[in-house]
Amino acid sequence: MKTCSVFLNGASGTTGLNIYNRLSSREDLSLIVLPDDRRKDPACVKDAMDRSDITFLCLPDEASRQAVAMLENPDTVVIDTSTAHRTAPGWTYGFPELTGLREKIRRAKRVANPGCHATGFISLVAPLTENGLVAPDEKLTCFSLTGYSGGGKKMIAEYESEGRDPLLDAPRQYGLSQAHKHLPEMRAMCGLTYDPVFCPVVAPFFEGMEVTVPLFAGQLKGGMEDLKALYRDYYREGMVRYDDADGENGFLSAGALAGYDSLRVSVHGNSDRILLVARFDNLGKGASGAAIQNMNIILGLPEDLGLVRETNG
Repeated sequence: MKTCSVFLNGASGTTGLNIYNRLSSREDLSLIVLPDDRRKDPACVKDAMDRSDITFLCLPDEASRQAVAMLENPDTVVIDTSTAHRTAPGWTYGFPELTGLREKIRRAKRVANPGCHATGFISLVAPLTENGLVAPDEKLTCFSLTGYSGGGKKMIAEYESEGRDPLLDAPRQYGLSQAHKHLPEMRAMCGLTYDPVFCPVVAPFFEGMEVTVPLFAGQLKGGMEDLKALYRDYYREGMVRYDDADGENGFLSAGALAGYDSLRVSVHGNSDRILLVARFDNLGKGASGAAIQNMNIILGLPEDLGLVRETNG
């Protein structure tokens, strides 16, 4: 049986390393690996991309655009983990659990992997706008808590250094200008008229994510039971599921799905004020796990092959 050739352009970053570590033991894949002294040589990188069946781009935005521009093989499938192409024409958004996207991904040559914060927001809001429970012109708010591994190698080094800044011992809010790079895809994939007010927070734990969208009852056409029923029906296939449990003794830990590639959505609150919550791993469904899921779909394989699906809770 012919193995699929895979090239990781930018394999030294956090997402690239995670993808490489997951794929290196798979017998159905053949990884194209450049020597250290050639991995930044444009000619060598171009040749590797053109020889590959699938290329993962784990690069900064502009470098991703440049890499796509120099690719000549029309049969090479590109899965881009950067922000560069998430709302670009000709690219398929890599969230197969959303209506219609699984089949588009299966046929796509260009797939843009979702952002981590965006994955949580979209998993909560897209089913609601799609099914008329929330109006597209509703003004929403999103609070998102992430582990520091989401900031890449530099942030990981800062958090894990001896004698680190004491300010890193507490959660830190960022994106204060309300111009976070995930906002365009959050708005576009949910069909929203306005960007949400977005409050991302990085905290002193390695991996895990908890995204919350609060709603007043007046923002919702229906009630909590309608939300639960919709999520339960909407997420029947893939790596996302509705979670009917009430957290862990009344708490919801952002680390509950650390180490897994699945995502749980849940509904909390009361008839007046409602909390929609998505929990997952920023390195899993929020990054490398999602990229591999998309690759599996493109190859016609079980989409959870090589992924870790949690089963408890």
